[in-house]
Amino acid sequence: MSVKPLVILLAEDDDGHAELIRLNLGRGRVINEIVRVVDGQEALDFVRSEGKYADRAKTPLIILLDINMPRLDGIETLRLLKTDPKTASIPVIMLTTTDDTRDIERCYQLGCNVYITKPVEYERFCAALKRLGIFLQFVAIPHEAE
Repeated sequence: MSVKPLVILLAEDDDGHAELIRLNLGRGRVINEIVRVVDGQEALDFVRSEGKYADRAKTPLIILLDINMPRLDGIETLRLLKTDPKTASIPVIMLTTTDDTRDIERCYQLGCNVYITKPVEYERFCAALKRLGIFLQFVAIPHEAE
């Protein structure tokens, strides 16, 4: 059985948050490719290999998904991913500043695997991301359907 490299799809519209996430996942020893998209529609295009991502190689994915994004928000993106049999098994980690219990409950109902609230304080945010990076080293991910 061949092992394909895991690609981390980061759906995050805030440039500062995206850079902090990349930096601190690296501090958590994540060496995987991180592909950043800025909204839910672009995330769906990547996952579905549509639009500008039509030629992307099929690789195992894990998605880090923000809620508050333009065009298509994270909750709707999650719903569309989890209701499509072709993408339903892709692990999705909600990584957002939104700590509203209704949003947390809704995301779990829709099938998110983990919900992480971004701490507001810089040091706590960095520490949380480093721990996430360590966690991601041990996660088993299903392969995408060819």
